[in-house]
Amino acid sequence: MSGKPSNILLVEDDDNDVFLIQRAFRRLNLPHSLQVVTNGEEAISYLNSKAPYNDLKRYPIPALILLDLKLPRKSGLEVLAWIRQQPQLKRLLVVVLTASKETPDINKAYDLGANSYLVKPVNFHNFLEMIRTLDLYWLMFNEKPMV
Repeated sequence: MSGKPSNILLVEDDDNDVFLIQRAFRRLNLPHSLQVVTNGEEAISYLNSKAPYNDLKRYPIPALILLDLKLPRKSGLEVLAWIRQQPQLKRLLVVVLTASKETPDINKAYDLGANSYLVKPVNFHNFLEMIRTLDLYWLMFNEKPMV
């Protein structure tokens, strides 16, 4: 059970986590397009439609961003702060998906405008349930703002 296909931007530098997330989407038969960038600068280039992401048909503005915090070049928190300062992007749904359970990280993410903060489960079954719930809540039931 999933809503209409959406574009999701995954900002994740760990190849193993990218693989697990892609595997979870396939296992759950989710119809969404998952675009992957591996650092904070690439995320900003993607969202700014800067080369090599300047083809909006191939790299559309996402309905949802899954954002890791510990990224090279620009941190996830820096990317989140940048998004919230962009008039045309500030309403994008941003779900922090990270390994950090640190209270300062959680508080800072919400202070900067994260819509949700999720800690990556270690167990794949639990990870599948998290992705299924994320799909149901954010992409099916949630009323999204106009971006």
